[in-house]
Amino acid sequence: MSIWAPLLTRWSIGVEFTKDDVMPVLHFTLAYWCVLVAAMLPIVCAGISKWRQFGKPLKEGGFDNRHPRDWLARQTDWRARANAAQANSFEALPFFIGAVVIAHQLGAYQMRLDILAFVYVVLRLVYITLYVANQANLRSLVWTLALATNIAILFSGYR
Repeated sequence: MSIWAPLLTRWSIGVEFTKDDVMPVLHFTLAYWCVLVAAMLPIVCAGISKWRQFGKPLKEGGFDNRHPRDWLARQTDWRARANAAQANSFEALPFFIGAVVIAHQLGAYQMRLDILAFVYVVLRLVYITLYVANQANLRSLVWTLALATNIAILFSGYR
């Protein structure tokens, strides 16, 4: 049964809504807030890769907003790794969003789901830090832990 069903039923028979009827539907869980944070991580990575390059002349290697992808492709060292972390963050995002939504739909225990989603975001932040710092082995371990956490999120509503 959809969370909307009781509201639609009341609306169809002409019953007035109260604030208490609508507010639970609009409540964001911690897991949903974690989705928002995870969606911002690629943007954070992009900012890291372009750090202190805005306003710097192009002749001195400053950021080229007319050809940003070409500029990023020429970067090396930590800037290139931050850009790679950005791509990986975009790649990981759909699975995380899907896992959180499915877990909610399956009626996962909210506390467990919130904790797992929070752990996932923390692991992704650690992953990005390790990627930029060129800690390849640790980064791969953290990536694996984040993937396992995401799988746990997906199945947290399975009963």
